[in-house]
Amino acid sequence: MEHTDKQYELATFAGGCFWCMVSPFEEQPGIIKVVSGYTGGHKENPTYEEVCSHTTGHYEAVQITFDPNVFPYQKLLDIYWRQIDPTDSGGQFHDRGESYRTAIFYHNEEQRRLAEQSKHELEASGRFSKPIVTQILPASTFYPAEEYHQNYHKKNPLRYKLYRIGSGRDTFLKKHWFNKKRDEELRKKLTPLQYEVTQRNGTEPPFNNLYWNNKREGIYVDIVSGEPLFSSLDQFDSGCGWPSFTKPLHPENIKTDLDLSHGMIRTEVRSREADSHLGHVFHDGPPPTGLRYCINSAALRFIPKEELEKEGYGQYLSLFEKEK
Repeated sequence: MEHTDKQYELATFAGGCFWCMVSPFEEQPGIIKVVSGYTGGHKENPTYEEVCSHTTGHYEAVQITFDPNVFPYQKLLDIYWRQIDPTDSGGQFHDRGESYRTAIFYHNEEQRRLAEQSKHELEASGRFSKPIVTQILPASTFYPAEEYHQNYHKKNPLRYKLYRIGSGRDTFLKKHWFNKKRDEELRKKLTPLQYEVTQRNGTEPPFNNLYWNNKREGIYVDIVSGEPLFSSLDQFDSGCGWPSFTKPLHPENIKTDLDLSHGMIRTEVRSREADSHLGHVFHDGPPPTGLRYCINSAALRFIPKEELEKEGYGQYLSLFEKEK
């Protein structure tokens, strides 16, 4: 049965530069679309230049169309707080001025209540030493930004990545949202190599790892969360010394990011649920995808087909039965 617009709701958030506020939301289930734009001011149909002049009263914001039955508003709020500095009343990071201030624009009374509640919980958590100054305001007319601003992170990935690094946003977020308890648990659960690869973006030696030449049938799951990632049916010998795959088992279980480390430009692959570093994807693979997912064995746990049922992955047995 198809969804109708009546089942969808709007959420509007200002979090500084709207380039940085799209991808955290769009990658979640139940998100229909994310539009960058301007709201909260007095100027009708403002341009980017006018908003940047700080004379329109508008905020740079994103408006999210979402299915509350799949991804409730409370989860959107949780994501929102993790993208911003809620203690800064003069802008966000190196972007200064009224258009870069933070605000939650509520579309109904329930959103207002949930926003106020989440703000109070954040204040009470003691995560930030300064007061939370993010405003909670009634939603007003939202003006979509110029087309070149929409999905900027996809249209200009290199410039976007350099901007995020230079702005100081990522450094701030990592500092204030680092989960010390989870990190301690992972250090106990994982081997030193598994921890180095998944949590510190490390790389294991080629041709000297568990699965680079694995010939058994089965699936590979995230070593941290157990989320299914790859199948042996899509594995091939690329000659690189690491497990290589033409595609993920479920595309929605992985995410990619531009990696500028070591003086190279690469596309990093991470697991969506655990946010484990897995490896990289390259456009030099065989048909039909032309892709090579080059993955660290240390980020994976292999489950042979004869153990799928016992391990709780019985639904994947049919993959291998079709090959008979």
